[in-house]
Amino acid sequence: MRIVLVHPAGSNWIPGRKDMAAVANRMAPLGLLSIAAYLERAGHTVFVHDCLGPHAPSGISANVSRIMENEPDLVGFSATTSGFLDGYDMAVAIKRIRPEVRTVFGGVHVSALGSRLLEPFEHIDFLCPGEGEATLTELADGRAPGEIDGLIWRDGEHIVVNPPRAHLPDLDALPFPAYEKLAGFPKRYNLPLFSYILAPGATMVTSRGCPYRCSYCDRSVFHQGFRYNSPDYVYAHMHYLRTRFGVRHLNVYDDLFTLNRKRIAGLCDLLVDRPLGMQFNCAVRVGHVDDELLRMLQAAGCLMVSLGIESGDPNLLAVHKPGVYLDEVKSTVSRIQAAGLRVKGLFMMGLPGETAASIRKTSDFVMSLGLDDMNMAKFTPFHGAPVWRTIFEEGTVEEDWRLMNCLNFVFVPKGIDAKETLDRLYNTHVKRFYSDPAWRRRFMRRTWQHRHSLWHMFKHLPDFLYAMRTFEPKK
Repeated sequence: MRIVLVHPAGSNWIPGRKDMAAVANRMAPLGLLSIAAYLERAGHTVFVHDCLGPHAPSGISANVSRIMENEPDLVGFSATTSGFLDGYDMAVAIKRIRPEVRTVFGGVHVSALGSRLLEPFEHIDFLCPGEGEATLTELADGRAPGEIDGLIWRDGEHIVVNPPRAHLPDLDALPFPAYEKLAGFPKRYNLPLFSYILAPGATMVTSRGCPYRCSYCDRSVFHQGFRYNSPDYVYAHMHYLRTRFGVRHLNVYDDLFTLNRKRIAGLCDLLVDRPLGMQFNCAVRVGHVDDELLRMLQAAGCLMVSLGIESGDPNLLAVHKPGVYLDEVKSTVSRIQAAGLRVKGLFMMGLPGETAASIRKTSDFVMSLGLDDMNMAKFTPFHGAPVWRTIFEEGTVEEDWRLMNCLNFVFVPKGIDAKETLDRLYNTHVKRFYSDPAWRRRFMRRTWQHRHSLWHMFKHLPDFLYAMRTFEPKK
């Protein structure tokens, strides 16, 4: 079967402003690439069309034309909440051109909402919640829809929800993602600026799931379990990216990279014994990184560790990220830097219960940590997150899927008077962090290390100046 897997562009910026997301950080759609490799191993012909890719055209019609050039029998869309409607617009256009082409949607939005999507969106033939590799392969193999676990489908006028598919038991059995199907990979898929020294860069996922239950996190796809690739598999994957594509830096986007300490220690030993000439970044959680492991990560080539902190208000942490305490956060940041690693703090503004006072607490806490970098997301209530159950009691919600991308405030908690107030407080904090003299001195000492980022910034200077003005606090 001929299959095209599509990553819809969706909305990745602020309404009314030029979309700058791909210029600042263009990530490979790893989920689609994993499914593509799995399908090809089963004997199918697969194409991947990334609507955010470096060679993708602009607009629904132009992207549909590219998709249809491959003469597909089946088109699969993997969509976030903000990308779902773009994907559906393309499905409608595909059905107009060739009604016999079957369309299937998967991804986090589908996994969260499930069968409710089929009735209002009539041009979708199948939904594939959860992991898509085996489900989509059985569909492509021609197996009867009623026999495919994990599939949601139409039987005439009826919507049928098949039994859920069990998680893949052995992630080492998966082929490496089909990176070669991305035009311009890896050089045109840029990592976040100043998060790397060596280039080109790429992304990787080495585990699925997380045992924690933070209020804001949508676990619809992988749920609360934790499965992972072995150290040997991860090393082989890194070696493949290094030798096949020349990748020099990896951002590992596991939710909790160091949860299984023995696994990471084994990987570090391999990277020390057989160096690949690569560096990598990863994410950890307070309580899952000891001093010895930090030293091992540094010796293995780790450059920067991201730490999910979310808020500087202990009352908000107790509700939304239980088990994380501010004193322990401070200690962890200090220990990470003492081990010779950089630390990036991950925060979230606008959570239920947030007030102007709690935002000031968070901003002051951020500034006290001496972070090497910081990311402040705009809280977005996703359908699959625990907080969704009570979100309409906590404040006002603008349920516009296109805006639900963590770059727009679609939720205003009761303690804040207006969305404009949140935007002003957000922009004020961002400017405060990057204007801090101590942070600027630290950045200037590393200027030459970041020459690849600076060159990328120089090539797109008008775009970056435009983006900077977007986050200028209004008087």
